[in-house]
Amino acid sequence: MLRKLLLWGSENDFFSDHVARLGFVRRAVRRFMPGETSAEAIEEVVRLSVSRIRSVLALLGENVTEADEADDVTRHYEAVLKEIGARDLDAEISVKPTQLGIDIGEDVVAANLERILSTAKEHGHFVWIDMEGSDYVDRTLDLYRAARSRHTDTGVCLQAYLYRTAEDLAALLPINPSVRLVKGAYAESTKVAFPRKRDVDQNYLQLAQTLLDEIGSGGVRAAFATHDGALIRRIQEEATQRGMTPGDVEFQMLYGIGTTSQEKLAAQGHEVRVHISYGTAWFPWYMRRLAERPANLWFVMRKMMSR
Repeated sequence: MLRKLLLWGSENDFFSDHVARLGFVRRAVRRFMPGETSAEAIEEVVRLSVSRIRSVLALLGENVTEADEADDVTRHYEAVLKEIGARDLDAEISVKPTQLGIDIGEDVVAANLERILSTAKEHGHFVWIDMEGSDYVDRTLDLYRAARSRHTDTGVCLQAYLYRTAEDLAALLPINPSVRLVKGAYAESTKVAFPRKRDVDQNYLQLAQTLLDEIGSGGVRAAFATHDGALIRRIQEEATQRGMTPGDVEFQMLYGIGTTSQEKLAAQGHEVRVHISYGTAWFPWYMRRLAERPANLWFVMRKMMSR
């Protein structure tokens, strides 16, 4: 019930307009993002690299409906790619199709993504295509397949809470994809998504096993994006059973959550990447972060009590 309430709040315009202005909310959100500018995010890339932790940068925002705004987002990412390239930083970026204009038209989002991928290729960087609500899955996968045919350094996110994801992964394997596996953070109907956490976890593990098999044969790049300690241990065990080393298995986590786990995994030899989100359009994203883990909400409550 709490998760549903938080996800409802993430889509509520009144909450976005009013709650986001509260001082304690703005202070609490700093746990999950270093600031609202790309400069602040890039400085965290530098800081994390000291602990052998790499980064993925993401400008917050979604559901763009104006072509000029989608163009602004595209130019922003082009500038970020040039900056991290000029500074020789090991950072990737993650883009949302709705940021790049998928709701405006397939030609708009394809053209904007191509600009970003071309800039990334020029500067030697990797681009992730994020997955949003279930209504966007088919269009996002089509967008990814077209992009992958021209740019191998691009990946797509798959969500374990959707019933369809096992079939989607199987359909992608022939093109040797790069896949970031997440649990999923959007409000979805039980018609399309597992309602119970244990079923999501079980599906995540099964998808992870498939990806580990493919990593072993050199077919895919897989990034296991989770803070779930039990799942991480199971993935490590499955990898060991397959004769894989820690360096073969990549984990991705969110900025500000599980810092000790991130450092431990990196010290064990795993590739660890931290997602650093930034920007002014943080409220919907922040509410979904709270919905993912109750512990995040208790952190906010402590902030409220300490005002």
